[in-house]
Amino acid sequence: MSDNVQLPALGESVTEGTVTRWLKNVGDTVEVDEPLLEISTDKVDTEIPSPFAGVLEQILVQEDETVEVGATLAVIGSGDGSSSQGEAAPAQDQPAQEQAQESAPEPAAEQAPVEESAAESAPAQQPVEAHEEPAPAAAAPSEGSASDSGSGSGENVTLPALGESVTEGTVTRWLKAVGDEVAVDEPLLEISTDKVDTEIPSPIAGTLQQILVQEDETVEVGAVLAVIGSGSAPAPAQEPAPAEEKAAEPAPAPQQAPEPAPAQEQKPEPQSAPEPSADQESAASTPAPVPATPPTPAPVPATPAPTPSASGTYLTPLVRKLAADKGVDVASLVGTGVGGRIRKEDVLDAAAKAEAEKAAAESAKAQPAAAAPAAPSKPAAVPAVSPLRGTTEKASRLRQIIAERMVDALHSQAQLTTVVEVDVTRVARLRARAKEDFKAREGVNLTFLPFFVLAAVEALKAFPKINGVLEGNQITYHAQENVGIAVDTEKGLLVPVIRDAGDLNLAGISRKIVDLAGRTRQNKVTPDELSGATFTVTNTGSGGAIIDTPIVPGGTSAILGTGAIVKRPVVIQDADGAEVIAIRSMCYLSLSYDHRLVDGADASRYLTAVKNRIEEGSFESEVGL
Repeated sequence: MSDNVQLPALGESVTEGTVTRWLKNVGDTVEVDEPLLEISTDKVDTEIPSPFAGVLEQILVQEDETVEVGATLAVIGSGDGSSSQGEAAPAQDQPAQEQAQESAPEPAAEQAPVEESAAESAPAQQPVEAHEEPAPAAAAPSEGSASDSGSGSGENVTLPALGESVTEGTVTRWLKAVGDEVAVDEPLLEISTDKVDTEIPSPIAGTLQQILVQEDETVEVGAVLAVIGSGSAPAPAQEPAPAEEKAAEPAPAPQQAPEPAPAQEQKPEPQSAPEPSADQESAASTPAPVPATPPTPAPVPATPAPTPSASGTYLTPLVRKLAADKGVDVASLVGTGVGGRIRKEDVLDAAAKAEAEKAAAESAKAQPAAAAPAAPSKPAAVPAVSPLRGTTEKASRLRQIIAERMVDALHSQAQLTTVVEVDVTRVARLRARAKEDFKAREGVNLTFLPFFVLAAVEALKAFPKINGVLEGNQITYHAQENVGIAVDTEKGLLVPVIRDAGDLNLAGISRKIVDLAGRTRQNKVTPDELSGATFTVTNTGSGGAIIDTPIVPGGTSAILGTGAIVKRPVVIQDADGAEVIAIRSMCYLSLSYDHRLVDGADASRYLTAVKNRIEEGSFESEVGL
């Protein structure tokens, strides 16, 4: 007696399947529930277990053939009626295969990959390093500036208030050197804060006598930056440091200071660093230059300042800490700052160069020995060559389905894309504050995607056309917001659906995204969870894309693409309504939609609602703050 093995039901919306591989051959013995063959549908790939025990006598559906649910796949019996391949199978299957061509369209996976990258590290505010002030070097000059400035008393230049929430700033560049003449409101230096980079004008006219805060140093609002007076001789600003060593050798300097003042004005760079005590120590320990030029000993302590050697160069606390964190040997650096001073950029460039050389070395190890000598000359890491290069393979069932659905979607809809630019700075700051507590409370990482999904869902309720669908001459406005989330997997792009997303808060959406994405990548998502979307979100920015034009899945009318979040300067209004340039976290949102139902004005209004919700950043209650 023989029994027929039929294609079982694989889901509520699955009507057919394709045989991708037989795991048993005719004549093999099969046990109950032992995997018999593999079936692929437009929702999921799965194994079909044997419902009977016995010998596989006939295979009626060959590999790559498509049949409907309930069709007979094979015959299992005692082994008496087994045949080589079942000659009657092709004839019986011919009609079924023709009928299989009429597959009902289902919502397709999107073309744009999405994976909320943990590397999407939250855009952090500009780092401000706490540092210790070089008190001996800074205090002495400030005292001397008021009493013995040579030609008159000096006035302090302080860091002005740069905004309501700005409490400190970092000196990025001095535009004037010690000894230079400065006019009122003439740019004196550049300051960088976590809000804006700006120039600081001089509040008074005169000669720049002292610079008390060096480049890359961070100070609070109100701190003294420099001293400006009427005197033209800045030499006394450098005298306090040698006083700690020997008063006998630099003693002639005050007598010679008035005469070489013009020569020092011609070389202002050595004068711009009032506290290079390390340089002066190295100069004082070498007495040879002093007797060689007895008439002009004053410039001797200043001459080591512009030397490119870093061994005796003064380092600001910020640069010193940064070099320690990056593992950079400052003795090997050549400073690009005033007087050869090592700046933050020098350390960062050296660290980047070291990382590039390390990556090149690792790449060279993987290459053949013959190519090894050429590796150091190309520090950029070269991507590994894929084993698929130069090969031909049959497209998987899922890839065929994706290709079919994408073409059908483009042929059945009039698709158009509208893009807006969104400032996500407030969300980025809120996320940075709340992500640790959120993870401890909810058990999942707080990424940017849930914010976009929540804003998109709230806007769908106000603009039902975006969540509707046009079928024939009927328009359906869905009562639920079932949001598909495009997920990149090893097999291809799949779109699990968050059902009733309009009833979830930010934490619920976050948990749903993590759960569905994880089970989709592990091939544990059910077919029903991959269907029924009324709207789709795809995070193309996770792969670095700035703008994309995703394809609208069949059965829906719109898909929202979120671009990469990048920091860049933009023009904004400050608290007083003035226009300023600031560093902001920006991204593009692109909405592709079926233009048969959704007009351009509808798309613009919807995107504007999402944009306003994100830029407003009022998600404190959603993240538990």
